[in-house]
Amino acid sequence: MIKFDKVEALIEKNNLDAMLVMSDYNRRYLTGFTGSSGAVIITREHRFLLSDFRYKAQAARQAEHFEFVLQDKGLLDFIIEFLDDKGLKTIGFEGQHVNYNTYAQLDARFDLVPLSSEIEKIRMYKTSDEVSLIKRACEIADETYDHILKFIKPGQTELEVRNELEHHMRKLGAEGSSFDIIVASGERGALPHGVASGKKIESGEMVTLDFGAYYEGYASDITRSFGVGSVTEEMEKVHDIVLTSQLAALEKIRNGMTGREADAIARDIITEQGYGENFGHSLGHGLGLEVHEMPGLAKSSDMVLEKDMCVTVEPGIYIDDVGGVRIEDDCIITDDGLEKLSHSSKELFII
Repeated sequence: MIKFDKVEALIEKNNLDAMLVMSDYNRRYLTGFTGSSGAVIITREHRFLLSDFRYKAQAARQAEHFEFVLQDKGLLDFIIEFLDDKGLKTIGFEGQHVNYNTYAQLDARFDLVPLSSEIEKIRMYKTSDEVSLIKRACEIADETYDHILKFIKPGQTELEVRNELEHHMRKLGAEGSSFDIIVASGERGALPHGVASGKKIESGEMVTLDFGAYYEGYASDITRSFGVGSVTEEMEKVHDIVLTSQLAALEKIRNGMTGREADAIARDIITEQGYGENFGHSLGHGLGLEVHEMPGLAKSSDMVLEKDMCVTVEPGIYIDDVGGVRIEDDCIITDDGLEKLSHSSKELFII
């Protein structure tokens, strides 16, 4: 699963003695180690995982391509001592993750080279093993959506629905929710990130659910909007526009297109229907170990979409004091377009 050749190319390209990785997701990506503390040091000849006694046995099982080094003092002090003992001077580090105090202590002893987002760029391209895990995370979300449509009744609170979503995903094998679940009913549907509240869901309202599962470290992220009892003609129209724009994007997004071009497919349709100002977020984002990764499908993004990137496609319309609709699927970019990984029905469903 791990692309060591690309990591080693970074070391060569930047003429480094070693690369230091301290962030949780990048450490897990490189090693397979799921512990909550530790650091990775990769040189031209060796790969080391530094961590404390709690994780000695775990690291031996999970980080089979790394030599485990037992940390016997504070992590940063131990990193500095280890680099010194190995005679490593020119060190690449994660510029976007290292705080000032850590940087200052490292900079006093070593020649530092920032490699901001370089490992994240490697992570953009998913292996077949990674895609399989994301597919299973999507299957869990799909099965949970089918379940929740049978569970929801007028009078339940958004928090009750959120709790049932998470409970059911865990029953199906998820480690947990991949982010803070959004349940936004009625006027709260106008909040793109309207996390579940104590509000009761009433008949006649549109409800938006945005949720996903973590499965063996990999995330899914889907959104569906549906009605309870009935919906107004305006919200039915809005749902139709959002669905039309999402289906167009799923059909037309291609390998080699920029994030800006992908975003415009759905945005232009929504704008033509008079709701351009009501679609205020990007069309989508990358997905993997984190629920939000590179690349971005946004009107500000010139990043080129390429084969094996996993992305979400999620247009929405949000009307203050009325409600909102968002529809989201997870996809892998192929030679021919997009392969959809989530498959829940998107037609307007009325409970």
